[in-house]
Amino acid sequence: MARKTVVTGAEHQGQIPPGAPPTKTAFAFDDPEHDDDLRPSSLSEVVGQRKVVERIQIILEAAQNRGDALGHLLFEGPPGLGKTTLAMVLPKEMNSDFQITSGPTLRAPKDLLPYLTRASEKSILFIDEIHRLPPAVEEFIYPAMEDFRVDIALGEGLNARTVNMTLKPFTIVGATTRSGMLTAPLRDRFVNRAHFDFYEHDELATLLMRNARKLKTSLTEEAALELAIRSRGTPRKANNLLRWTRDFAQVRNAPNPISEAVTKDALAMIEVDAIGLEEMDRRYLTTLITVFTGGPAGIQAIGHSMNCPPDTLEDEVEPFLLRQGFIQRTPRGRMVTAAAWEHLKIEPLM
Repeated sequence: MARKTVVTGAEHQGQIPPGAPPTKTAFAFDDPEHDDDLRPSSLSEVVGQRKVVERIQIILEAAQNRGDALGHLLFEGPPGLGKTTLAMVLPKEMNSDFQITSGPTLRAPKDLLPYLTRASEKSILFIDEIHRLPPAVEEFIYPAMEDFRVDIALGEGLNARTVNMTLKPFTIVGATTRSGMLTAPLRDRFVNRAHFDFYEHDELATLLMRNARKLKTSLTEEAALELAIRSRGTPRKANNLLRWTRDFAQVRNAPNPISEAVTKDALAMIEVDAIGLEEMDRRYLTTLITVFTGGPAGIQAIGHSMNCPPDTLEDEVEPFLLRQGFIQRTPRGRMVTAAAWEHLKIEPLM
């Protein structure tokens, strides 16, 4: 039976400092409001990332046999691959409480303190984008991770003193899309690390077939595979395309299960092509071809030509194009490859 996660302790006793960041602890996993949630409710329902899941199963079973909290976990990998999803499964498997926050919201130690003092025994504290923790917060969290204690400085000058507060054994699960930005001391304090890879098409098709049932619709196997191929190897993108296809089919009164033909029509309307390129991806490639004759060109120049911030191109557009082998990053700038010319059906310039 799914355990209801409740807020206990300091929050109900009015001990949370004013202005403390809101917690997402107070929700029930079996709350009817979350019936439409596509996230799995147990490890057995997790599709893909089999190596990671198998390691987590061993860690969970060992901790449960000892009656201990899980060792601290670090999930690393590109966005949209299920790091948050897997983190939210852990407290259900452990039958424990769960809190969630993110690195950018923890601007000072006082922002982190409520989460630490609320942590119950064997509970999970999930910190997304943990590489963005400020140095002061990172140093504050070290004793909490190693010795389950926090050191609180009271007063100033000659009257200053430090109070040591003991915490209940709990687990920090950190997620990062840029593990290289983590400092070595923080990285070394995670007992276990897991890298998330992009999904295979058959894994995503299986996930989509299951999630379609949760959305009270159904897909043919061909339609599920078509969505999987165009989803860039990420469950998040796959689920977004699934929701759009469901809405499109409903408005167009398409038969159920949704066919491959209806799926292609739905994706054509939002300009997602046969391999997952979107309108912004094609604009990037055509700009590089028509304005810069295929490159090389600097990211700043490309951004100005497209009227798009360069960091958006680097973070949202280029990763998939690099994976597809459509562009190259060279010391002189970005260049379009022969594969991109061929995909866009443009004759290479002589």
